[in-house]
Amino acid sequence: MTYKETIDYLFNVTPVFEHVGQAAYKPGIGTTLALDKHYHHPHKLYPTIHIAGTNGKGSCSHSIASILQEAGYRVGLYTSPHLADFRERIRVNGECVSEQYVVDFVDSFIKWNRELHPSFFELTTALAFRYFADMKVDIAVIEVGLGGRLDCTNIITPLLSVITNISFDHTGLLGNTLEKIAGEKAGIIKPHVPVVIGESLPQTRPVFVSTAEANNSPIVFAEEYETASDIDFELKGNYQEKNKQTILCAIKTLTAHTALRITDEHIARGMARVCENTGLMGRWQTISERPKAVCDTGHNLAGWQYLAPQIRSQKCKTLRIVFGMVDDKDIDSVMDLLPTDAVYYWTQADNHRAISSETVKQKGDMRQLRGQAFASVALAYDKAVADAATDDFIFVGGSSYVVADLLCHIARQA
Repeated sequence: MTYKETIDYLFNVTPVFEHVGQAAYKPGIGTTLALDKHYHHPHKLYPTIHIAGTNGKGSCSHSIASILQEAGYRVGLYTSPHLADFRERIRVNGECVSEQYVVDFVDSFIKWNRELHPSFFELTTALAFRYFADMKVDIAVIEVGLGGRLDCTNIITPLLSVITNISFDHTGLLGNTLEKIAGEKAGIIKPHVPVVIGESLPQTRPVFVSTAEANNSPIVFAEEYETASDIDFELKGNYQEKNKQTILCAIKTLTAHTALRITDEHIARGMARVCENTGLMGRWQTISERPKAVCDTGHNLAGWQYLAPQIRSQKCKTLRIVFGMVDDKDIDSVMDLLPTDAVYYWTQADNHRAISSETVKQKGDMRQLRGQAFASVALAYDKAVADAATDDFIFVGGSSYVVADLLCHIARQA
């Protein structure tokens, strides 16, 4: 198969959460264990760090990987979803897995077993774990796909577990209370493995404490940990201050419990060069200067509680917002936070789960938010740019898939 044919196979033959939502979610790790056995348990060949949480796990994963790279380690990084190219999910020292490796792996799977029927994420996880072994990484940073307890990444026993925060998301799969969601995320806590909790709430803290105690796992709450505040963090979203605290606490906990050698200089350089070192995109990312245009992958209520004030605080002549969401998010609560004095370009991502731009516009009209509906992100963004003066501010977001469509559109224009 060609690379394109291989990607088509992954997206069309295996159930993909990004396309069909929770229908692609397979609780339990039986299929993962079968894949792991067939590929000779590759995750046991290198140490790992495991990162779960509702928001911030992508930023934390990339930042921790960046710091480890600055310390001289060869670092595997497994994250999801991707924005422009599937290969973004699997990197070693910032370099994406090669197209040929993806083709060869999927081809070998098809020849081996046509009866297993893994989900997209199960097969992709097996690919990532095998790739990191073949690339002889010194350590791998593994981001949980969804939840934790039943996520297929949870076959690893890491050096450190990190749970960034808990808020309401994927409630149909993880539970409709913060305690239940915390219980699912706490499923990554392993016996005797230290765990860092980025943010806790009165409802979630007892869940983490009891799970850690049951596993004899040292537990550290980042919000109680003293860290250097003068470190320059490349990621500038307001929400990144919480992530920064989690990252610094995680690195200090890692060095306290392992033989990894990470200096303050490594930390400072890693925090300042996250995007360059790891290829991270879509976190308060500047895509134009005049007019200033920024995109962000924040896609749920917890994320927008940080994004909305930051957008409103921009000093500009006119605020222009390109906005769309997908159907498993609390769009009404998010739209209640949107600035009332902005011009809106309601849109929809090229995704089966995208809420139609006309529906989003209707919700905007109900809130006296003025704007037009556009059938694609490209059309919405181009219109926002055409309308904008050089001292306007354009924000693009509401969904990872809106940002993905935007970045692909910009790349085609380059």
